[in-house]
Amino acid sequence: MSPIIAIEEHYITHEIKSLIDNYSSMPAQTHSRLNDHFDLRIKEMDEAGIDIQVLSHNHPGAQIFSPETAADFAMKLNDELATIVSKHPKRFAAFASLPMQAPEIAASELERCVTKKGMCGAMLHGMLKGEFFDLPKYWPVFAKAEELDVPIYLHPGVPDKRVSDAYYKDYTDEFKVFGTAGWGFGIEMSTAAVRMVLSGIFEKHQNLKIILGHLGEGLPFLIDRTHEGITTRQSPNKRQVSFRNTFCKHFYITTSGNFSDSALLCSLMEMGSDKILFAVDWPYNNNKDATSWIKRTKLSPDDYQKITHSNAQKLLNLNF
Repeated sequence: MSPIIAIEEHYITHEIKSLIDNYSSMPAQTHSRLNDHFDLRIKEMDEAGIDIQVLSHNHPGAQIFSPETAADFAMKLNDELATIVSKHPKRFAAFASLPMQAPEIAASELERCVTKKGMCGAMLHGMLKGEFFDLPKYWPVFAKAEELDVPIYLHPGVPDKRVSDAYYKDYTDEFKVFGTAGWGFGIEMSTAAVRMVLSGIFEKHQNLKIILGHLGEGLPFLIDRTHEGITTRQSPNKRQVSFRNTFCKHFYITTSGNFSDSALLCSLMEMGSDKILFAVDWPYNNNKDATSWIKRTKLSPDDYQKITHSNAQKLLNLNF
């Protein structure tokens, strides 16, 4: 039977009080599940036929820490995660949390996590104090990821307050997740991805690999229009960027929280099966829903193998 690797699966720390306290108002059931590192997690993996979870700390991870504590707490957070993985090394892998408040230190922490702790990349969450990570001051982290041949997973975080106030607050009392998973997350992360293409980072780091969840945060559907607007309408004296070529070369997308046949078909047609990886977004989505869906799809055997495990093995340098 083909293995299934799920690569956007979350947990929360048991060791860092300031981060633990951040989740105190979370719904009890979600909190309990994120807090479960082994028993329920592995039970539900087994029931759904998931062989491996790639663990990542729930947002905002290390990005919540003050600049003074970020480096030490990020190291402590990653050491805890490495210990979790070591308890079940055939069932878990991990993305590091990085102290992006200090990019040079974050680059060093990424190197430590990959070379010393066996992690397979890092996950960044949304924005940091109103800044997207395409800004040049954050590029040392991406340069290190390219050097180590590991991807950076761009995961949503809570939108900037200025955006939330302008776009979402009128309806969030009635529709709680309108500004987050229901709409705001996708808008934020698709914007982050487009900004990265425009920034020029991929011209400098031509082997950099970026992952987006939720079947690309809507971008596969919008590739043609975005390419047309950005690439073909640029004035002749400006830097030329092929949005389609750059995005499809450097970005990978996952199925986390988006179990739609039509969205998957669009993604396959625009990006190809080599760029799509299976994920659930546990515990926010159900493992069985995700695996039942991917097994029902009319993927070719080759595409099914790629999406469920072989793309992840190659991209994340997994040796299971």
